[in-house]
Amino acid sequence: MSDGEALVRAGVQNPGARSLARHTTLRLGGAATELVVAETAEELVERVRAADGAGRRLLVLGGGSNLVVADEGFDGLVVRVATSGLCYETGPDGTVWLTAEAGEDWDAVVADTVRRGLGGLECLSGIPGSTGATPVQNVGAYGTEVSERLVSVDLLDRVRGEVRTVPAEELGLRYRGSVLKHTDTAVVLRVRLRLSADGLSDPVRYGELARVLGVEVGRRVPLARVREAVLGLRRGKGMVLDPDDHDTWSAGSFFTNPIVEAERWPAVRSRIEQRAGERVPGYEVPGGGTKLSAAWLIERAGFTKGYPGPGGRVGLSTKHTLALTNRGTASTADLLALASEVRAGVARAFGVSLEPEPVLLDCLLR
Repeated sequence: MSDGEALVRAGVQNPGARSLARHTTLRLGGAATELVVAETAEELVERVRAADGAGRRLLVLGGGSNLVVADEGFDGLVVRVATSGLCYETGPDGTVWLTAEAGEDWDAVVADTVRRGLGGLECLSGIPGSTGATPVQNVGAYGTEVSERLVSVDLLDRVRGEVRTVPAEELGLRYRGSVLKHTDTAVVLRVRLRLSADGLSDPVRYGELARVLGVEVGRRVPLARVREAVLGLRRGKGMVLDPDDHDTWSAGSFFTNPIVEAERWPAVRSRIEQRAGERVPGYEVPGGGTKLSAAWLIERAGFTKGYPGPGGRVGLSTKHTLALTNRGTASTADLLALASEVRAGVARAFGVSLEPEPVLLDCLLR
């Protein structure tokens, strides 16, 4: 336990210990009125129930990898989830079921499954944040989403005050979202995942990953090779946390890849290709519509890698245009100004609206 966390747990609420910048990957944001750490699920439930009963404003904080906090901080109680524990059990049809506590570091969980020869999560290597946040965001990368392996979650229903198990199919899992996102009605306590046990990856679906692995799309590969390749790709894009690399001081991909409705797609495609002077890459999605690459649109709208924001204190990553980064002395206002400039530029050039992926806490994107 760090000195700051010791002070928090002891009830000493100095501004340094309450700083939310210390608990987000962007390293931005002001202080909370109060910050406590919950190390067990029981303590987490107790803290949340007490706050709800007292009518206190509450933020349940995981790894802080998908969060933008206002410079003014948070006027309320922050409960940081630090629960831990992994349990592996034999599941049906030769699968293995993993139950992971919400506070477990996600990449550490993925690494443990790969070490044990259990497949299904390997393409999600290197994603920062806590395990409890993965179903909320339905995290995904390199052709895989956590929804494909999620069995259920245990959560605290804050409306009923009850702890219950909710099957994955009731969570409304979708591209980068679920019914749990942008709501404070429930707190995830643990997740349950179904894994394969033959030591091989899921079929490789992503072309870039297949090229790095030297295999055709659809092939299955030893797990360790896939994890190593994914980590290498993410490092090359500044998407693996490194305290010495400002390109990783980000919330990951700041904008989601936009989905254009089928009836709008021909007109949108024509406009983009006329302005960009090249064919726009698009991918059909289930249910209709075409998904576009937000990074591609940002680059063709004139925002290059390393594009600076106010005073150079923020900027697009020098490795990947989809990451907005804190160059070391930024404020949240600086970050939002750059995000607004990029979004307005893409809308002006192509008529496509980009939506932020991280949660914006007490701050707005114009």
